[in-house]
Amino acid sequence: MKRFIQILPLVLATVLTGCGPKWQEVPADGYRLIVQRGGATLGVNSAPLLEQDGYLFKDLNRNGALDVYEDWRLPARQRAEDLAAQLSIEEIAGLMLYSGHQSVPGPEITDRQRKFLEEDNLRAVLVTTVESPEVAARWNNNVQAFVEALGHGIPANNSSDPRNEPRATAEYNMGSGGKISLWPTPLGLAATFDPALVRRFGEVASTEYRALGIATALSPQIDLATEPRWSRFNGTFGEDPEMDVAMARAYVDGFQTTDGSEDGWGRQSVNAMVKHWPSGGPEEAGRDAHFNYGKYAVYPGGNFRTHLRPFTEGAFKLDGATRSASAVMPYYTISYGADPSGKNVGNSYNRYIITDLLRGEFGFDGVVCTDWGITGDNGAIENFDGKCWGVENLTVAERHYEVIKAGVDQFGGNNDKGPVLEAYRMWVEEFGEQSARERFAQSAVRLLLNSFRTGLFENPYTDPAEAAATVGNARFMTEGYQAQRKSVVLLKNRGGALNGLNAKPEGVLDEPGPEAERAAAAKVSKVYVPKRYFPQSRGMFGLSQGPAARWDYPLDRDVVERYFEWAEDPAEADFALVVIQEPSGGSGYDVDDRKKGGNGYVPISLQYRPYKADYARTVSLAGGDPKEKFTNRSYKGKRVTTTNEADLDLVIDTKKQMGDKPVVVFVQLSRPFVPAEVEPWTDVLFVHFGVQNQVLLDLAARKAEPSGLLPMQLPADMRTVEEQAEDVPHDMRPYVDSEGNSYDFAYGLNWSGVIRDERVTRFE
Repeated sequence: MKRFIQILPLVLATVLTGCGPKWQEVPADGYRLIVQRGGATLGVNSAPLLEQDGYLFKDLNRNGALDVYEDWRLPARQRAEDLAAQLSIEEIAGLMLYSGHQSVPGPEITDRQRKFLEEDNLRAVLVTTVESPEVAARWNNNVQAFVEALGHGIPANNSSDPRNEPRATAEYNMGSGGKISLWPTPLGLAATFDPALVRRFGEVASTEYRALGIATALSPQIDLATEPRWSRFNGTFGEDPEMDVAMARAYVDGFQTTDGSEDGWGRQSVNAMVKHWPSGGPEEAGRDAHFNYGKYAVYPGGNFRTHLRPFTEGAFKLDGATRSASAVMPYYTISYGADPSGKNVGNSYNRYIITDLLRGEFGFDGVVCTDWGITGDNGAIENFDGKCWGVENLTVAERHYEVIKAGVDQFGGNNDKGPVLEAYRMWVEEFGEQSARERFAQSAVRLLLNSFRTGLFENPYTDPAEAAATVGNARFMTEGYQAQRKSVVLLKNRGGALNGLNAKPEGVLDEPGPEAERAAAAKVSKVYVPKRYFPQSRGMFGLSQGPAARWDYPLDRDVVERYFEWAEDPAEADFALVVIQEPSGGSGYDVDDRKKGGNGYVPISLQYRPYKADYARTVSLAGGDPKEKFTNRSYKGKRVTTTNEADLDLVIDTKKQMGDKPVVVFVQLSRPFVPAEVEPWTDVLFVHFGVQNQVLLDLAARKAEPSGLLPMQLPADMRTVEEQAEDVPHDMRPYVDSEGNSYDFAYGLNWSGVIRDERVTRFE
């Protein structure tokens, strides 16, 4: 269970439980902390304090009176409505902004941050990298002190994309902590088939977030991943609707619930902004909508409504008292053909998608925030700039106006209130001043609610020492590591190939027992770890270049030698351990193809060897853009090569070198791949979705029992990939391996064989 811990002097407890005052100030680092018996704890910097009925309240607007919005005894909605009524349109326009990505290398506020906080009245700040938990806490406190002194004293609602995903080279040391606890990726969480574990992750992560000064999570990503080529597949809970519903509910409950609160909201809560309505999963041919060439979501199977279920049956119908996720982010895509009126524009511009469906039919009254940068101009088909799909011919201000008319409250990645104020003037001109004020106040109430309910108006500050002690503490690190081990899927174990191998007793998470003692007395097996070719890495969506291409070991030798003896020569080894990545088959668009006279569209391959798209559609389902003179985005008959074909060669060459000795292969996946090229050359085959390298060694050393299950199908070949429908789950022909096992959804092995437990029967 989550806990917010504030250590108080013993004398304070005596004062507060006696007959003295109902409040007491206690020491705090950089702010004043007021603890009240039977009342709210206040964190304050410069705001005057008002006393009423023996309690203290913050006079945030400094008018000498206790306003409704300042009275923590009143319901959050009543307070939000009172404050919204007091705000100017300029202040409301600021609430409707959501900052671009903000790095926190130190505790001081930058001049740029001061500008958007003061001049643009922005209060939703997206935090990316932080130097340390203590620095993050001090930066948060500086931000909160700054905005407390402005206008109505509205606190900053800091937020974050997912922060707890593992790093392969991060070492786990039992009993020690880290910068933040490391848990499986969303696809890895899905592979555990355990909603209770996902809820526990939410509880831990939200505790860490609040210690860092973060009150909103831009997660979970609950798109139903029915298109196997999609580059954002790894951020989802996979392709199964029932799984996605259960995981979405568990995740949001874990983040939003404050234990012991009647309505579930409080100081432990973190708002969950679920994404991406109405699902970005069915991207045509897998191309992603961050780019013009991937802006269409398609529904050849007629399954538009199925993609709504993780939202409408999961995130909007929680088991916990908060009842529903507090915020939603639509995806960039044009949900092609979904609007009965025939209008094909990006989801945040589509009134049917936002007002008629989300707000009307499904009753969602929380915050709707656009994805980042949708109102900017798009310079070229392949550019990563503005994502104004379907409204390319409008001005920036007109796009803001269309978004607000569609029913959206907030603009992701926009630090400038100017276009929002222009949109307000357009509303006044079309519908009148009263209507414009009512519409903007409606969004203001929704936005303010998420700060009132999480206690930010009472205490937005966080203790730097507590942040250092909470974030990444030993207990959280251990829980995350154990969850990572549960997320790895064993696909093949020919003849129990690992049974005869002996590992050192060191390096194991669990306490040593008789088996470890026997292993210590046995001859330790020797392992051959071949170097892997690392192509030049690219950043998110291929936008930045990483280190130059190189040959290197995929595992650190010092870590490997905690488990096995190291063998330089495969002839001296008892087994080989090969660590590779999924095929890197491109984004679906090639500028060179366009320059040579083609349309630019190419296949996305899920196999290592060169691929020719003989079975692709002759005519694309959707297409067209002002910058293109055609509407057919077909790539039939075109070829594509992967950048890491050497990974397949590495497996084959290693097996040839090892002969009859076991070859153990780990493949890291962010989406499905075609196993047919790799599996015949393996004795033991694992797939994982991003874990610390020690987890791989724990499994190779049989220090952990595999329990993960496939959260998606692995296709037999690329033909079944091309012929499946982007919006339909479970519609590929799964690969069947040399042992006769089908790599279908919910398949996985433990050391005894195929897993058939209650998790499988629940979700299959």
